[in-house]
Amino acid sequence: MSERFLVTGGSRLEGVVGVGGAKNSVLKLMAAALLAEGTTVVTNCPDILDVPLMADVLRGLGCEVELTDSSVAITTPAEPKYHADFAAVRQFRASVCVLGPLVARCRQAVVALPGGDAIGSRPLDMHQSGLQLLGADSTIEHGCVVARAEDLNGANIRLAFPSVGATENILMAAVLAKGETVIDNAAREPEIVDLCNMLVRMGAHIDGAGTSTLTIEGVERLQPTTHRVIGDRIVAATWGIAASMTRGDVRVEGVNPKHLGLVLDKLRAAGAEVTPEPNGFRVLQRERPQAVNFATLPFPGFPTDLQPMAIGLAAVADGTSMITENVFEARFRFVEEMIRLGADARTDGHHAVVRGIPRLSSAPVWSSDIRAGAGLVLAGLCAEGVTEVHDVYHIDRGYPRFVENLQGLGGQIERVGTAS
Repeated sequence: MSERFLVTGGSRLEGVVGVGGAKNSVLKLMAAALLAEGTTVVTNCPDILDVPLMADVLRGLGCEVELTDSSVAITTPAEPKYHADFAAVRQFRASVCVLGPLVARCRQAVVALPGGDAIGSRPLDMHQSGLQLLGADSTIEHGCVVARAEDLNGANIRLAFPSVGATENILMAAVLAKGETVIDNAAREPEIVDLCNMLVRMGAHIDGAGTSTLTIEGVERLQPTTHRVIGDRIVAATWGIAASMTRGDVRVEGVNPKHLGLVLDKLRAAGAEVTPEPNGFRVLQRERPQAVNFATLPFPGFPTDLQPMAIGLAAVADGTSMITENVFEARFRFVEEMIRLGADARTDGHHAVVRGIPRLSSAPVWSSDIRAGAGLVLAGLCAEGVTEVHDVYHIDRGYPRFVENLQGLGGQIERVGTAS
């Protein structure tokens, strides 16, 4: 059986919605448990499909993993296995984050090239070159990333682009390398800071978290710890943008609003009243949103993960918006599905020009990735009639209790099964 969502347009979202742990953090924190023998506990885990998938990857590496409500306990053996199973790894991109920890603990790793969302090329060149500078040989063999090292030694590493994944893998290898490692042009995302904070709790020596330069002084061993995942800023922003699109009034709880500074500024520019709160924020949109331009960039810029929602907002805004995608070249595939819903949009290279219309129209549409699926649901809330959103398993990978949360805010959405 495959499933789809039936979304009936016309509802104004109103109420309070809670946000769980960040998808873009929890999987990396789970991988970091490989760095220390014993039991590491990660709390505030989101109820998404990728968490049990990562648990399967870790079990394949010899760990015992227990999932309980919103926590995961990972018991890592003294000698983990170093070959990550193809069947588990190929299902999601974040599985590649076991590469750095395995090289650090085992001095070797064989990790199948990962799968994940269809949003464009995401090569592993920077991951490999960073590990090579630390002393590991790294090649691609028979569909796997293979890395081997006699020893790991600190190095000065400058990333060509502030890649989140490369920063994470190099960081997790460097914490057990001999001497000092400096990563320049490192990613600055809150999820990187979250990983650094957990590693420090495990005994790592890291300076510069949240800046473009990370300095790591390697240690001989780390200890297991307990760590709480930060709130998911992408999920939180999705609900905020949904409030603006539906002229609603939504309070989002469970996230640090400082992690969404530019996003909230864009909602203010669209005419929303945005109020930061100690554990979240409130978005109140009284009138039709105004057109706003967006350009995706690494943090603290506008997140590429919110580009589909930005296009959805532009599609119903008053005026013409330009959205520029600077991170993933294939993310504009989403625009084709928006056009099915009546959006007045065209793309030219890494730009999309969207002329807002008062109301979209319903149609069958297909999710190509997690965020595109969520963006299509938000667009369906602003369309006449019932919109069918297919391939919703993508959405389940990134949004806990998506249907229930939308229904709780007054959205008309239903999950139905169809014979595949």
